[in-house]
Amino acid sequence: MIAIVRVGRPHTTNEVKDIARTAGALILAHGGVVRGLTNWGPFLLIKPIRKNQARHDSGHHFILRFDASPSVQELVKKTVSVDPRMVRCGIVKMGGRLKDIVNAKGVVEWQRKRRERDLGNYMGNM
Repeated sequence: MIAIVRVGRPHTTNEVKDIARTAGALILAHGGVVRGLTNWGPFLLIKPIRKNQARHDSGHHFILRFDASPSVQELVKKTVSVDPRMVRCGIVKMGGRLKDIVNAKGVVEWQRKRRERDLGNYMGNM
């Protein structure tokens, strides 16, 4: 199972949904299987990132878990990376067998209060 971790622009969840839908459709069209989507929400980035002549201090994080061939993984990464709404993405192998990934839920127990403190009410109620 593979997980692609993405950081999109923090402005709207509609952008995140559209990017996830595009990547999922691409995976399914090439014989892959989408296992799950986890929305982590907006967080501050470790350091500012410059992309497309813009500086990003925060981003909307989400994980798409899927199974696909290496060529499809590369296609998904290339397609998502050139999207101007994306700040950063990376593909991580979670395991090669079902027993390796049976407990992988994609949920991280971060404190929402800390995120609200860091970002303020900038993101609204996500």
